[in-house]
Amino acid sequence: MRRKIPSLQALACFDAAARHQSYTRAAQELALTQGAVSRQIGALEAFVGVALFQRTRHGVALTARGAEYAVQVASRLQGLEQDTLDLMAGQGGGGVQLAAVPTFATRWLIPRLPALSALHPELTVHIETRTRPFLFADTAFDAALYAGTAEQVANWAGTRALRLLTENMVPVYSPALANALALRQPLTPQAIAALPLLQQSTRPTAWRQWFEAAGVAAPMALSGPRYELFSMTAAAAAQGLGLALVPSLLVEAELTRGELVVACDHVLPGDRAYYLVQPERGEERPALGWFKAWLREAVR
Repeated sequence: MRRKIPSLQALACFDAAARHQSYTRAAQELALTQGAVSRQIGALEAFVGVALFQRTRHGVALTARGAEYAVQVASRLQGLEQDTLDLMAGQGGGGVQLAAVPTFATRWLIPRLPALSALHPELTVHIETRTRPFLFADTAFDAALYAGTAEQVANWAGTRALRLLTENMVPVYSPALANALALRQPLTPQAIAALPLLQQSTRPTAWRQWFEAAGVAAPMALSGPRYELFSMTAAAAAQGLGLALVPSLLVEAELTRGELVVACDHVLPGDRAYYLVQPERGEERPALGWFKAWLREAVR
């Protein structure tokens, strides 16, 4: 089937002219003559059957339809350019297109990427945020770092998964809050029940489960300000706003710097874990194989 797509040259001329609102400056950018740009845009308008520019006293301006089309064309050309650059960069090693839950990527993966770069300097890892399962066939992703239960991972159709880390939850707070409230460390679960608690909107019952596992009554277990991301909850705890119940692996930096301390040794084993998920079918590219092998070592 022949696709109804204008020539790339015509689209490039239209994109440049739309950005500059000038055929002359578009010609300068593309190293063409003004006449060549004008002819390409004229051919494009004839192809789509829509006027894309209108003449003004100062040159040309996009029509309403032209402005809408310019946004779409710019996006497609940028994507095509990025795909081309990725392909060119991949001649020596390759890249991994990775979807990832944001806090895990920011707080656990990215701080460890220098070690991957030292091992495989030719490998590039591209990361975009995804928090829910998706169809790999509809994206350019090679794999995903996903946080969920074993059941959720098993129900992700057309994929296979490698379990990486368990999400063990620990209560943390700032030394400043401990000093302000004259608290003695470590705290007991009973003492924590009387303190301000920070809530995680994606784990709304986590504190209640923690207190139940510790055998402590905590009527205010669900009270307190709510935050969507673990990074927000950890930041709020570091500022002394209350105690946070977070996966220990996501606050390694704050614990190392002393911005947060573990309030109590009681750990709530999470029902969620972090997985590397990839399409079940299709040949695994070498770049993904290198990344996965390094990841296995990193989680040990």
